[in-house]
Amino acid sequence: MPFVSTNGIRLSYQRSGRGEPVLLIMGSGAAGRVWTMHQTPALHRAGYETIVFDNRGIAPSSTPPGDYSLADMTADTIGLIEALDIGPCRIVGTSMGAMIAQELALARPELVRCAVLMATRARSDAARRMMREADRELRASGITLPPKYEAVRTVLEMLSPTTLNDEAAASGWLEIFELTSGSSAPGQDSVDTFGDRREALRELTVPCRAIAFSDDLICPPHLVAEVADAIPDCDYVEIPGCGHLGNLENPDEVNTAVIEFLGKY
Repeated sequence: MPFVSTNGIRLSYQRSGRGEPVLLIMGSGAAGRVWTMHQTPALHRAGYETIVFDNRGIAPSSTPPGDYSLADMTADTIGLIEALDIGPCRIVGTSMGAMIAQELALARPELVRCAVLMATRARSDAARRMMREADRELRASGITLPPKYEAVRTVLEMLSPTTLNDEAAASGWLEIFELTSGSSAPGQDSVDTFGDRREALRELTVPCRAIAFSDDLICPPHLVAEVADAIPDCDYVEIPGCGHLGNLENPDEVNTAVIEFLGKY
């Protein structure tokens, strides 16, 4: 994969397809190639070029020691857009990637043509704050969870009952998460996505679509809807039968919602 040097680090990226560019920003702890399972093929068929990349903390991009901030991640993404000379471009982000997209559109709206914000939020609520604090206490304790336990915990947090009640699907996901147990991005774990950005988002001038997943425990629909309410030019779509990984659980419906919106701009 080629690299771009920006903001004091190197970012690995991949361009594919032909057409106007769409930059996809992945969430915490995951590689950019996750987009290539379902989203980039659909975007190519729709006539777009796609750019996926590994955020700092995900090899082969730089993995500098210490804690990362949302400002770091946003500056990295701005540098990538400028280095590749693709702005203004369409943006698709999920989870932390969607929060990076929000900050990018606020800081540098001239680089963003429109943005799809999947599994996003503008603030945290009591349950999400407690989940984050519990995760931080667990990491600080030095305790390492057994891979099977971590896999079960992850699927319960990330997937919908629809998937969990499908024996074949659940078995596949459990195997994947057990095999990848312990592979995290410690610097990304410290990214603070828990401030209240609702007032700031009222100043956002870029057209957006907020996509919620009905069974998402990390960014539940009511918090995604707050993003749509705060951004002046933002509509809201809720995809049924999927959790936080909705782009992988229900890719056809997600891709339809993404491509229909991008086609307007």
